[in-house]
Amino acid sequence: MWLTKLKIAIVEKNTDSINTLLDQTPNFEKIEDVKEAMYLLKEAFELVYGLRDETAQSMEQLKKNMEFINSTQPANKNSLDISS
Repeated sequence: MWLTKLKIAIVEKNTDSINTLLDQTPNFEKIEDVKEAMYLLKEAFELVYGLRDETAQSMEQLKKNMEFINSTQPANKNSLDISS
């Protein structure tokens, strides 16, 4: 059942479920289950790090977009500015 839940979490890219399942890792009785779990954990690792990299790229692009938008806005005049 744990392996099935892990497969579903990977397919759904549900990092919260993956984290929960990692905290509940069972003891496997069959060597095939151990091998499958190792493969799935490798996939989960790659998924999490891939999502982390995508998030970092998105955040960097957002930062650049915000800087661009701010640079195209006219400077706000202070309400106490009497120069004009």
